[in-house]
Amino acid sequence: MQKLAIQGGYRLSGEVRISGAKNAALPIMCASLLTAGELQLGNLPDMHDVATMVRLLEQMGVRVDRTLQAATFNAAQVDQLVAPYDMVKTMRAAILVLGPLLTRFGEARVSLPGGCAIGTRPVDLHIKGLIAMGAEIHIEHGYIHATARRLHGAHICFDMISVTGTENLMMAAVLADGITVLENAAREPEVVDLAICLIAMGAKIEGAGSDKITIEGVGTLHGANHAVMPDRIESGTFLVAAAAAGGHVTLTHTRADILDSVLDKLREAGAKIDVNGDRIALEMSARPRAVNVRTAPYPAFPTDMQAQFMALNAIADGSAIVVETIFENRFMHVQELQRLGAKIEIEGNTAVIQGCRQLDAATVMATDLRASASLVIAGMVAQGETIIDRIYHLDRGYEHIEAKLSALGAKIRRIN
Repeated sequence: MQKLAIQGGYRLSGEVRISGAKNAALPIMCASLLTAGELQLGNLPDMHDVATMVRLLEQMGVRVDRTLQAATFNAAQVDQLVAPYDMVKTMRAAILVLGPLLTRFGEARVSLPGGCAIGTRPVDLHIKGLIAMGAEIHIEHGYIHATARRLHGAHICFDMISVTGTENLMMAAVLADGITVLENAAREPEVVDLAICLIAMGAKIEGAGSDKITIEGVGTLHGANHAVMPDRIESGTFLVAAAAAGGHVTLTHTRADILDSVLDKLREAGAKIDVNGDRIALEMSARPRAVNVRTAPYPAFPTDMQAQFMALNAIADGSAIVVETIFENRFMHVQELQRLGAKIEIEGNTAVIQGCRQLDAATVMATDLRASASLVIAGMVAQGETIIDRIYHLDRGYEHIEAKLSALGAKIRRIN
């Protein structure tokens, strides 16, 4: 099993290119199931979850021609309407084949999903919406079995905001009879990116990016070309790493307009930030100031950046309060940060962090994707060599993170 070894105490300097967004790429790849035409995707990140999705789609009969940062998907010969457990267990986004398979082929059998163990993320919102659109759904032997002669439009109000729920039902609705309205829909930029791709394929969608999305079903979709949006969480992770370690770093091929809440908190921590087109420059010359954080659905502060700011606050000047409102089990990185000397106390969904000037290196274990990133940041500021185990979590959602950080001056290497 591979690990990362990080020697702390080195400032960061230079430029880093931001990859395509994992959380946009995965649903857009599933959208290829909606058409017999070719979907050509650019800016596709090279990471484990993307490779897993490629294997899942190929197992269904989708022909995938992949290059380093692009791929062409052809679903003209899909012959397997099943997403098996061994393909789904490590990647929750595999649930996103359910809507496309059902609306185009009238049937889908999808294993109940896995992914990071960060809390309850029920699929009942997906199921409830598909039933409202005319599907018959049974759950047996760990699989969702859905059938429908043809889905029809419906008015669906989500009990709680769900990104994958919004994406699944939006894809199901594009080939349904009539008009579907999604109320209390997710507003995340990744939902908007999916809608842009679907519209390029011939879908009729209005309101993506708001809490009300209206979809008018069409008879068929066609192929399209689409470039996946930049990864706002990777962008935020590198910015926090530079703020914690100190230095001057410039991100390229990114977007500041989808990072407002993160940039505001970094400025509050004392970072100097300049935005110029698709470039974001951050300079940090002093110890960061502690900042309070409360996660909430977009456009508020993202839960996927909570762990990274926990690491920043661990070495900041002052004390901070971090409140997690999205997932009830997303503080598992705290005990690992404590092994490095972080002073953190947990009560319910709230963490109180007392910043200290120095963390001390130790061997730690990654518990989920974003927790892995927080441990990398903490290791970069800890005295001595930190070893991070179970980095397969990290590889699920970051493209060659150790190579990118090494190019900025971090002392980080992958070991067996």
